[in-house]
Amino acid sequence: MPVWLFDLDNTLHDASPHIFPHINRSMVAYICQHLGVDEDEATRLRQDYWQRYGATLLGLMRHHAIDPDHFLRHTHDFPDLRPMLVFERALKAMLGRLPGRKIVFSNAPGRYSEAVLEMTGIRRCFDAVYSVERIGFQPKPAVAGFRHLLRSERLHAQRCIMVEDALPNLRTAKRLGMKTVWVSAATRQAAWVDVRLASILDLPRHLARL
Repeated sequence: MPVWLFDLDNTLHDASPHIFPHINRSMVAYICQHLGVDEDEATRLRQDYWQRYGATLLGLMRHHAIDPDHFLRHTHDFPDLRPMLVFERALKAMLGRLPGRKIVFSNAPGRYSEAVLEMTGIRRCFDAVYSVERIGFQPKPAVAGFRHLLRSERLHAQRCIMVEDALPNLRTAKRLGMKTVWVSAATRQAAWVDVRLASILDLPRHLARL
């Protein structure tokens, strides 16, 4: 049976309308306060570290000795998360039709990830949640985080199917030997993508290709 590794943001739910703007504003404010830079420089650093390392947090840890727990606590604080969530109501039923174990593998912090899964009603669909803390602050696309998960779950990469919205993360998954599913409305092709879906609800129709 396969083991499904699901990204969270912009894969299992749409974080772009409300959640990502909130996180981005919180990160910029945090960088301004703790690095003593203006908003333009904070925005540049946030984007640069995200592009270079897959997560702004990793750049702040490497170059500015920022405490990761403190950063995540302040940048993923949602006083009222539920109305910000955008997701497919048929998501739970779709996940139930997929054979095999399912694991969430996200660069987001654990408290936020668990809250999103509970509020969308799909937490019980997953056997485990690997947040950025649980993989030792080694976020995707770095291979170390992938290997940490595989060791912890005693999995061979060849058994896994990675479902993601970010192409760099899927590239690492493919290099390790995983099957890959890209959730995106884009029309471009990538050699390391086995299946591209405009909607995650289409996943069961492509089981034969995976």
